[in-house]
Amino acid sequence: MTTAIIGGYVVPVEGQPIDGGTVLLENGKILAVGTQAEVDVPDGAELVDASGSWVLPGFIDAHAHLGVHEDGEGWSGNDTNEMTDPNGARFRALDGIDPYEVGFDDALSGGVTSVVIKPGSGNPIGGQTVGVKTWGRTVLDMVFAEHVSVKSALGENPKRVYGDKDKTPSTRLGVAAVLREAFTKARNYAAQRDAAAAEGKPFEVDLTLETLTRVLDGELYWDQHTHRADDIVTAVRIAEEFGYKLVVNHGTEGYLIADFLAERNVPVILGPLFTSRSKVELRHRTLRSAGILARAGVQLAITTDHPVVPINFLVYQAALAVKDGLDPETALRALTVNPARILGLDDRVGALKPGLDADVAIWSGDPLDVMNRALRVFVRGREVYHYDEAAGEGVVADRRYRE
Repeated sequence: MTTAIIGGYVVPVEGQPIDGGTVLLENGKILAVGTQAEVDVPDGAELVDASGSWVLPGFIDAHAHLGVHEDGEGWSGNDTNEMTDPNGARFRALDGIDPYEVGFDDALSGGVTSVVIKPGSGNPIGGQTVGVKTWGRTVLDMVFAEHVSVKSALGENPKRVYGDKDKTPSTRLGVAAVLREAFTKARNYAAQRDAAAAEGKPFEVDLTLETLTRVLDGELYWDQHTHRADDIVTAVRIAEEFGYKLVVNHGTEGYLIADFLAERNVPVILGPLFTSRSKVELRHRTLRSAGILARAGVQLAITTDHPVVPINFLVYQAALAVKDGLDPETALRALTVNPARILGLDDRVGALKPGLDADVAIWSGDPLDVMNRALRVFVRGREVYHYDEAAGEGVVADRRYRE
């Protein structure tokens, strides 16, 4: 099916805005983006009139717990943390996602079409993350990047969890030691595995160590939950020691060492920014941090950490960051192309560009103005959300099987 979104103020993010532009969607991909004169709309295409509206790529939340920490479901719907083993590299968020969680509908209402779902931060090594679309009938329909990164945590959370169990790690020293021991074992494991393969000998696969070898080989990113500046430096130190691709997640005090991060090209997935200072690590949280990091040259994305902050508030966090000094263009990039690039997903999502997934949101105006809203949202070229003006509420395409 071919769909042409016509007449809107098109913001490709990668490229200059086009007033009265056209975005052509076909077979789940973006086919063309340009002026009315530049894009040839084929006969029979479905026409979507976006006159008076802004047309943008769907937003990306690069750190969320949609489907594994279900909003309002309590214990039954919380599968975020398997807090029985400090090294949970073999655990996969994919195995705990409920695609019918209400948070996915909320995401669409906020123009969010892609999320990277992560295990929680109770373990030093929490498990594997996955990139999914925010609409689909089963999780298999939704996955677009099955292997993205491994989630890890430094600071208060893991030391509290295991300290309460009278187990290692109960201090920051212990958490760092768990990471070093895990990567050292993974190095040794890889050497033994490769030697066995070279000699044609059988070798027993260890799922935990296999995952960590993929981190060491650069196949998976290392998503490091860390708030305090000293913990961020520890994250950088260990990453440099073992040579893996580090992404700082949360980065609450990252602005205090913005130059340090910029010099080392360490990206930051910042947030959530709407929370109270509920623990010591958050004492220096400020909305100014986004602007400070960006001006220092740090590649920046913004996250809700849903359900910590509702995922439909993603763009509002960016708007308030703009109020406190973040450049508006950078703010939009922090919701689109930056999170895609930070986690190696920019060949699929993050901009209105031919060849990328047809994930598009039509807004009533500039999304950084909190009075505007997402009016229509397309995922892989299918319209899955629209705002019903008469009813005053959003409508999500039915996910259920109908005979």
